[in-house]
Amino acid sequence: MRRLKIKTRYRIILASLLVLFSAGVVFFVPASLIKKSDNYSYSLYDKNGILLGAQVASDEQWRLAPGEVPQKFRKAVIAYEDKRFYYHFGIDLFSIARAVKLNLTKQKIVSGGSTLTMQTIRLLENHPKRTYAQKIKEALLAYIFELRFSKKHILELYCANAPFGGNVVGLEAASWRYFNRSPSELTWAESATLAVLPNQPSLVYPGANSEILLKKRNALLKKMYEKKYFDEKTYSLSLEEKLPQKPYPLPSNAPHYLEYQKKTHKKKQTKFYTTIDYHLQKNTARIIEHWSQEFSKRGISNAAALVINTKTKEVLAYCGNSGGFARNADSYAVDLIQSKRSSGSLLKPFLYAAMLDSGELLPNQLVIDIPTRIGNYRPDNNIQKYSGVVPASEALTRSLNIPAIRELRKFGINRFLDCLRKCGFSTFNHDSEYYGLPLILGGGEITMWEAARAYADLMNKASLEDCDIPISAGSAWITVNVLSTGTRPDDEANWQKYANSKRIAWKTGTSNGNRDAWAIGVTKEYTVAVWVGNAKGEGNPDLKSVSTSAPIMFDIFSFLPKTSWPDIPYDELVEQTVCAHSGYAAGPDCEETKTVLRSKNAVSPELCPYCTKVSFTPDGKYRATAEDLTGEQAGIYNGTLPKIEKRFVLPPNLEYWYKNNALDYKTLPDFVSWHHAASKDNLSIVFPEHNAKIIIPIQIDGSQGAMVMQAAVRSADTIVYWDLDGTFLGFTEKLHEMQVSPKTGNHILTVTDSKGNILKRKFEILEK
Repeated sequence: MRRLKIKTRYRIILASLLVLFSAGVVFFVPASLIKKSDNYSYSLYDKNGILLGAQVASDEQWRLAPGEVPQKFRKAVIAYEDKRFYYHFGIDLFSIARAVKLNLTKQKIVSGGSTLTMQTIRLLENHPKRTYAQKIKEALLAYIFELRFSKKHILELYCANAPFGGNVVGLEAASWRYFNRSPSELTWAESATLAVLPNQPSLVYPGANSEILLKKRNALLKKMYEKKYFDEKTYSLSLEEKLPQKPYPLPSNAPHYLEYQKKTHKKKQTKFYTTIDYHLQKNTARIIEHWSQEFSKRGISNAAALVINTKTKEVLAYCGNSGGFARNADSYAVDLIQSKRSSGSLLKPFLYAAMLDSGELLPNQLVIDIPTRIGNYRPDNNIQKYSGVVPASEALTRSLNIPAIRELRKFGINRFLDCLRKCGFSTFNHDSEYYGLPLILGGGEITMWEAARAYADLMNKASLEDCDIPISAGSAWITVNVLSTGTRPDDEANWQKYANSKRIAWKTGTSNGNRDAWAIGVTKEYTVAVWVGNAKGEGNPDLKSVSTSAPIMFDIFSFLPKTSWPDIPYDELVEQTVCAHSGYAAGPDCEETKTVLRSKNAVSPELCPYCTKVSFTPDGKYRATAEDLTGEQAGIYNGTLPKIEKRFVLPPNLEYWYKNNALDYKTLPDFVSWHHAASKDNLSIVFPEHNAKIIIPIQIDGSQGAMVMQAAVRSADTIVYWDLDGTFLGFTEKLHEMQVSPKTGNHILTVTDSKGNILKRKFEILEK
């Protein structure tokens, strides 16, 4: 009895082991076989499954990973290779019996009786030598495959690994090579042509032995017609279709995006389905190539463009470079969408929006635009023309550098870097000292990939879409609205007219040295980013965004569908009464005011610093105080009261530039001739700025360099006297500049004008 129990126990263990072994065979053998032959080409597809591009596999074969088998080809290949495919378990006994009989009759092997499943095993094993032992092995593995996989999957494996002549392996590669379209678009005749190729790929290679291929194809068409797969008219037309001739090259519509997908996905993944729109990709590439060919005549070799869905940030078109290897053999491989390039002026909208949020700026608040020197740094506008002061919105759309530099200094470089990083710019990995104030003019590097997303998020925030940028919806809306309607510089005027026909928030930018030309436009639906330049970094005087990147961007927008604009987010905005002249919050001395919208999250803004009460003689011809209008010197004014007016008055250093551009600006008249009291608003020190730290470079000949101090006055006949550390330097008339070579250390500049006004300024000279 005990022996019987032991035997039973051993039988159970043995049976369990056999079950586990069988399960292992069923699940692991097929998987290992597939893995062993898993050597596919990298391939890229658009949102509808259209092949965008591919690369040969490591064995130099065009072999694309398994995919859906279209109905026409599925019926054709089953009719030709294995008519009982859906009714057997990998082995077709009727076919084997017929093959044995035929082989015995011919006294040689002329038929193997293989099913599609057995052929798939043979393909995965890389065509081993035909023997009876091999045939038995294939039959056994075919049975295991049928237990492990569905018929659909087995057919997909066959179609992905079947030979189609030359180095073409698999249905999809064959479809594109021989008919230049996807398998789903093949006709019945084309499907039949490809169905007969794997049987004898070398014998019936398209373009050779066409009579054999035509005979086999037509025989298969007849068989399918008899099975009533299609009607007589389709059959007749199919017989008239021509055979393929010279193979087409496989598509290469987004090669840089394919490389990007390879880098950002798992190593084993070879098939990439994307959100790219095939037609948009083709059109974008066509536009990029057209313009790039023109630019190449002027020594500008490369261009790139990216189109994304603004809301989802999905890629719709990705053209990472232009020219191809034919024109740009040494630079075409560079993906300029992912490359780090100088930002130019692209960051200015983010500073504008951040300062709106912080309450340090109102939409049209005047910002300073005069020749500026901060320490040794002397920024300049793209055109050496200055406005004195200019509305912040106009400074943004005209891309003025000096206002941007001054705003960044006020806002703080560290704060701005933190804002940029939260907006998605990951390339700013140094501290504020590394970048300094030039950060806002292109002193840091960005990628088009991140810049396009940041601009998209700016629009998303304005549209009340969910996104993480640290800018309020109200400030974002004001910013994109300014970018869509603002005053542009003269050379961008034509583009402004175009943008107004299809409302776009857009910004251009050219980096220092004319190395990078940028243009980014954004609507609720689309964001288009363009870069033009030389991948190797060479500058070019013709490389300006207005004549290179901007026309490309607008060309791309011209074939995009109709776009929309976000509604005003009133719940995110509040009304603010501002000075009609300065754009600052209205103060008690502002005569004219108006109402604008600002972010409700911003702190209370600064009151207008430029409007003040001014006293005049009763006839308004001169300025005068009450004391000036008493006594014998007052003449006809003696005993009268001064006329008090609220006036918009700029400091002399700003007024000098502003009055030449603003014809409606009223300059103040001089004081009456007998006025002797000082008036500080008559005199300004332009340079050095308060507490400036300055390095004076040594001249080429080794001599000590010099700095030029500058002052501004309101009255043209004013004389300015200069004093440095108690030493009189001299006086100036009309042009108030004084050259000096102070030693290292702290200094105090004192300027006195002939009206009795005195100003002092501290600064420091640093070691060379």
